[in-house]
Amino acid sequence: MDCWSPSSTVDEEFEKLVIRMNPPRVTVDNATSRKSTLIKVDSANKRGSLLEVVQVLMDLDLITRRAYISSDGEWFMDVFHVTDQHGNKLSEVDVAERIQQQLGPRAYSFRSLTRSVGVQPASKHTTIELTGRDRPGLLSEVFAVLTDLKCNMVAAEVWTHNSRMASVVYITDEATGSSIDNPERLTKIKQLLLYVLKGGRDKRTANTAVSVGSTHKERRLHQMMHADRDYDMIDANSGSTSERSKPLVTVENCADKGYIVVNLRCSDRPKLLFDTVCTLTDMQYVVYHATVIAEGPEAYQEYYIRHMDGFPISSEAERQKVIHCLKAAIKRRASEGIRLELCSEDRVGLLSDVTRIFRENGLSVTRAEVTTRGSQAVNAFYVTDASGNPVKRETIEAVRKEIGLTILHVKDDAYSKSPPLDSGNFSLGTLFKSRSEKFLYNLGMIKSCS
Repeated sequence: MDCWSPSSTVDEEFEKLVIRMNPPRVTVDNATSRKSTLIKVDSANKRGSLLEVVQVLMDLDLITRRAYISSDGEWFMDVFHVTDQHGNKLSEVDVAERIQQQLGPRAYSFRSLTRSVGVQPASKHTTIELTGRDRPGLLSEVFAVLTDLKCNMVAAEVWTHNSRMASVVYITDEATGSSIDNPERLTKIKQLLLYVLKGGRDKRTANTAVSVGSTHKERRLHQMMHADRDYDMIDANSGSTSERSKPLVTVENCADKGYIVVNLRCSDRPKLLFDTVCTLTDMQYVVYHATVIAEGPEAYQEYYIRHMDGFPISSEAERQKVIHCLKAAIKRRASEGIRLELCSEDRVGLLSDVTRIFRENGLSVTRAEVTTRGSQAVNAFYVTDASGNPVKRETIEAVRKEIGLTILHVKDDAYSKSPPLDSGNFSLGTLFKSRSEKFLYNLGMIKSCS
């Protein structure tokens, strides 16, 4: 029988009342620092306040160079030193108003971590969430199934880490351009995608479910991979990573203050602060104080946290879990492979065709960002060969020629400086093509030519 707690309901309503009486105040200071814009946020404190602010700054494509956070008590005060994507101070006069608008009326829901895969209807699209074992050609098979089922992919994001894959895909009905809410059709989509995810190898963790409600895409990907326990698996690529680029995380109890002190050092990259704060929040930890410095190639973060129940870490196993989860959060978004950017007129089946060409040429997608801007498809793919190694120049050029030299571009400094390499006669693409075509033939996605 479900348990209803009157005290928790009263606390939630009181918190909402306090927020309405003391809405967040945002000020923008462009005079204090020569290199960055200072954004100051103060408001009544509530669970998740820091994540809300960091998430808004990330959604506005701002880069956090420094941050000073304090929320010990009933009030929340943060100072962020930010720049735009090009390292310049902000010039928009309405940035404070935009941040305040998003922090005020927006209500963020903290969803359960128990749901690892789902399909949820929304007003304009249907969101499909997938987690499972990663393998070469998996993304191509997923998009091929959706295209055959008359689904148009309008946006998607795919992460891979420790041989696991998580993706959030937004689809619409090919004929109407609206969301798909027919139960029978959703059931068929789920069943076929489940078959693709299992692939005969992942019977334990690949599953599908229907869920309702909207989520923040990148927040949800962290939740999905955390629920899939990607953090306690051996990283197959850890041996090839230099010691300097490996994230260093320490967790210690500060007995005299009652805090857990987390120190983190790693290579800096966009959205790093969101990834770490998101993970701590989803692990039920509250950040009371924090200092962030990311003005060079490395980022340094120090957090003073407590568990929601107010107690410090009670065991070595719990301490190690915090370390492993933070390292996983850093690595999930790490960009492995060559970045390929595709910009072309959007059409039904575009993603299916592009990823099929990747598969046939032996490319493995480690991360993908798919968006639609008006009638244009703007996509980015990070690719390696099937073994996780850099792709040869001639393979990339062959893929570009097949897709279109004017619409598929390489955005990688190392690639532009590398000399052409000789290739052998054997093609991994032929091997993956035959295996994947056999798999899709069994699903009824393609017909036999014999």
